[in-house]
Amino acid sequence: MDNKVNAWLEDILRSIDEIFDFLPEKRDFFEFQKDLKTKKAVERNIEIIGEAVNRITNSKNAQIEIQNARQIIGTRNRIAHEYDNISDEVIWTIIVRELPKLKEEILKLRE
Repeated sequence: MDNKVNAWLEDILRSIDEIFDFLPEKRDFFEFQKDLKTKKAVERNIEIIGEAVNRITNSKNAQIEIQNARQIIGTRNRIAHEYDNISDEVIWTIIVRELPKLKEEILKLRE
């Protein structure tokens, strides 16, 4: 696998791990909602994930496909450009439903 693609996959994994490190062990939406620093840190890492997926998707050397790539990139763009239209509920859903699946997918791609 191309070194750049491998680095981008590593960026995705690191960002997912950081998101879960930022959250308290007891996953509580209402605590998340009150914690501005954690919300901003999570949003930033979701932006990094989206940018890395975008780079992989646009790379001629990638030879891999990531499920839901368009939605991941779209979420990154909404956070970056339409930040006032992203709800805490959407971010929380991404955290609890989508990130574990994405991590599993990326780990399989790296094998």
